[in-house]
This record gives sequence, C-alpha cells and structure tokens, in this order.
Amino acid sequence: MLHRRAFIGLAAAALVAASGVSAETPRPINTLGSADGLAIRGYDPVAYFSDGGPRLGKPEFTVRHGGANWRFASAEHKALFEADPNRYMPAYGGFCAYGASRGYLVKIEPEAWSIVAGRLYLNYDLGVRETWLGRTKTYIARANGNWPRLEAKDIR
Repeated sequence: MLHRRAFIGLAAAALVAASGVSAETPRPINTLGSADGLAIRGYDPVAYFSDGGPRLGKPEFTVRHGGANWRFASAEHKALFEADPNRYMPAYGGFCAYGASRGYLVKIEPEAWSIVAGRLYLNYDLGVRETWLGRTKTYIARANGNWPRLEAKDIR
C-alpha cells in the first residue's frame, strides 16, 4: 500500500512539474496599461515611504518581482525594495484599494495614495481617494475579505 501512495505522489509531482504550474500561485500585480509589464505604472513604491509621495522610476533601476517589473528612482530605493519587497509593495497588488473593497480590480493613479498602518494603498483617482480616506478601516476589512477571490483572477 505504501508503494502505491508513493507512486501516486511522485506521479502528481511529475505532472505539476511538466505543466509548469508552480505550487505557489503568484498574486496579480497591477500592470494595467503597460506593454512592458511595469508594476504601478512605473512608479517607485519606495518613494511613497521615503520621499512622501509618488516618483517615477527609472529604467536603469528595474527589478523583476512577482511577475512584474518594478522601477525605482534610485539605486538606494531599488536596494531597499530588494531587501524587503513586502514592506514596500502596495496592498492588493497595486490595484485600487477601494475597488478591491467593492470586489473588482481596477487601475490606479499614482497621485491617489495613502499609507495606513505602514502599508501603501493606491486608488483609482483623487476623488476615490477622498472616499477611501473617509472609512479606511471599513474598506480595508472589505478588501481583505475580497482579496482571496480577486487574487485568483487571471488579469492578463
């Protein structure tokens, strides 16, 4: 009986390996509108924390992470991200946090942002950001509840 279980386990592992499917499904990263697979429209996620706002990244400071290309304004920002990407990556893969609270994935405007409890949240536009700021705790709880379903979507 043990040999049969071992065989089934090995066969299943071989099928997964042959199919190219990884055991860990990557979360979707917002590359909407980018032919180059740029995350969050090419803006530097570290700049929101260190510079107090959005800053466009430069091609020479690019990192591939989570299936997307992340750009940074400086070598220092790139190194900070590489050392701890989860600290700097925006919530919900860089999709609009309010949209995630409503159950859908939508684009963002880099100028529509907030940092709540040390986490970067991006929004569709400045008007949605104002709505978001009115009830962030409620919207974060809703978005967190929706995220498992949303992150399973194929957005390509």
